[in-house]
Amino acid sequence: QLQLVESGGGLVQPGGSLRLSCVASGFTLDPYTIGWFRQAPGKGREGVSCISSSGGSTNYRNSVKGRFTISRDNAKNTVYLQMNSLKPEDTAGYYCAAAELAACGSNWARGLLYDYWGQGTQVTVSS
Repeated sequence: QLQLVESGGGLVQPGGSLRLSCVASGFTLDPYTIGWFRQAPGKGREGVSCISSSGGSTNYRNSVKGRFTISRDNAKNTVYLQMNSLKPEDTAGYYCAAAELAACGSNWARGLLYDYWGQGTQVTVSS
């Protein structure tokens, strides 16, 4: 069974940090570009960040640039999203997804391009 499992979410105060993990089971993440997406209540899904299979190509939505960092450890079959300086507007369910994309180009945030999705982990930023 092919699965992506996210973890690391939780409740954090504004300005705090969290590190999300996305672990694959049943398949290897090596060939896949991995995206992180989020969806807040009443809002549409939005792309947060992307990392190519080699890690050589990354991309971020403008609102998280300089605060979030995506990385991957293919030996551990895991992709990470380090989130610093968190803001209340970062509150959302966060999902990782895998796609057969060569790089994180201009279409990286199109969810329809991703083949496998995790169940998500909740991030709540509140004082």
